[in-house]
Amino acid sequence: MKVIKRYFLMLILVGLGCISLKAQGENYGLAGGLRLGLPLSLSLKKFVSESDAFEGYFGFRNYGLGYNWVNVSGAYQKHFPIEDVENLFWYVGGGASMYFFSFKSNYFGVQSSTAVFGLQAYLGLDYLIPNSPVNISLDWVPSFFFTGVLSGIGLGYGNLGVRYTLAP
Repeated sequence: MKVIKRYFLMLILVGLGCISLKAQGENYGLAGGLRLGLPLSLSLKKFVSESDAFEGYFGFRNYGLGYNWVNVSGAYQKHFPIEDVENLFWYVGGGASMYFFSFKSNYFGVQSSTAVFGLQAYLGLDYLIPNSPVNISLDWVPSFFFTGVLSGIGLGYGNLGVRYTLAP
């Protein structure tokens, strides 16, 4: 649990550092909200230039079947305008994640925990609703996990992001 707290604190510090960066010319500077999908997470996205953004997210999942996990992820995303639709961008990027799994079996009396490190690619759409502080994104996040229960390629990751823009 100490490791999870340490990574959560690191995510907060990175987010605060991003707030202090000056962004120029983007549709929104900073947005916070949820990534609804796999993994379900809290999200903080910060543009540092007109097209470059960093996103950090933190999630928790309790399956009620004797195991749960926490994830801490960060990504760099490059945005490109879609000319025919105002405030709509497509983006690509890359990032990394740490998943912390906890397993407990009352039946077998087994308890263990493990950490999994993964690299991710991002392909998505990002839309700022006109005359509204709401940002919506939809992405696919193919991942490669190096160790543990998830080792190998995971193609089923992605999210619908719903965020409130906090800074212009």
